[in-house]
Amino acid sequence: MLIKYFSYSALFFCMSAAAQAEQPVVTKSATTLPTLSPVIPLEITANPPFSLESLQHDFDDFSWQSFIALNWPANADGSPNTTFKIGQKINRPVVWLHWKESRDIFLPDGAKPPAWNQPNVAPDACKNIDPKTIPKGVIHLTQVGKTPNVLDESGEPFQTGPLIDQNGLYTRYEILTNETMFNFILDNNLYSKKGQKKFNADVDFTASDSKTGQVGSIMLKASWIKMGGKFDARKYYTTYALVYNNPEEQPGVKAACSLEQVGLVGFHIAHKTASEPQWIWSTFEHIANAPTKGEAASLSAYNFYDSKCTDCKVNEPPARPWNPANPHTKPTQVERVIPITADARELNTRYHQALEAAVPGSVWVNYELVSTQWPTDATSPTDPTGVPAPSFLANTTLETYIQGSVKQTSSSCMACHNNAATTNGNFADFTYLLQRAQ
Repeated sequence: MLIKYFSYSALFFCMSAAAQAEQPVVTKSATTLPTLSPVIPLEITANPPFSLESLQHDFDDFSWQSFIALNWPANADGSPNTTFKIGQKINRPVVWLHWKESRDIFLPDGAKPPAWNQPNVAPDACKNIDPKTIPKGVIHLTQVGKTPNVLDESGEPFQTGPLIDQNGLYTRYEILTNETMFNFILDNNLYSKKGQKKFNADVDFTASDSKTGQVGSIMLKASWIKMGGKFDARKYYTTYALVYNNPEEQPGVKAACSLEQVGLVGFHIAHKTASEPQWIWSTFEHIANAPTKGEAASLSAYNFYDSKCTDCKVNEPPARPWNPANPHTKPTQVERVIPITADARELNTRYHQALEAAVPGSVWVNYELVSTQWPTDATSPTDPTGVPAPSFLANTTLETYIQGSVKQTSSSCMACHNNAATTNGNFADFTYLLQRAQ
């Protein structure tokens, strides 16, 4: 049954991150493989009796359902192509790659962005590339951090910095919104400072509603690495990208653009639903990103970890100066700080089995859910973040340097994004995107 969650007992939440990791596995219908569907879920499905563990399982299942639907092969208009299964026609554009990237929403001088069905505009530096060599569906990667100004650290409330892969190259990032969220920004003129000043109110993005079937606001953050060298493209979901070095990020970076094959390594989903006004925060990673601190490395090679490096500082930003044009930078040594729970690992296994059964050799078995953060008390009179569970959530490619379980220091999606404001100081509804307006 579908149920609304506006309040859970606070006692569900009174445990440390370490204790959460040790919770017993909550298995539901373990003998039946999950159904793989192109339909984006609008709310979690759960049945009583409820506990923190069972609800976490249900939210984690919601995350996997979302991941499957968003990564379904797409038609030319971005709708899911139901003649295919996820994993077929590998590396063709998937649903979310048709969404609007933040750079194409918040334009110079607060200009109105083009309509949803209009193509994104490449940076000027990319226009020197022969259009005949550019594959259909190419994406634009213009950031070396999940904020556009990561190189000067002015846009992050916590320690940040670029992430360097084992080939010595900078990880690239993008942030996208679905059509519902894009239309809200467009209709309310929130794409410009002038428009936000005129709006002059707290922002309340459209939420998904299971009663009406309305898909609400969803925003995504994705991280990519260049294929080749130590990375076998067959083990990643890949696409082609116009990779742009942005001089606006830091003095000394020269504008440059190249066409590259890139592989997906990190994937955040933030979905606002009627029952979770603080949004549901789901995070996925490539299975070879990094080992877990305190555990033996289970793979022979990782995207962001070198088992042979005995003097590498762990989870530390690279030394300055930072310049993505460098042909090689010392790789970042990354470890996961909070382990993936036993139940999430079991759920990952079941979805991997379903993906493999649908399409043998599916590239998507190389991706795993880290966890899902959700509000246990969405209408709390004292905690506007909704008393999130788990307390902390980090993706090793997106919150590399702020992993952990220390309040006000470690990564928590809701706690961090609760501070987001528009350019004129109003509440931005858990997104920093609106601060990009000019």
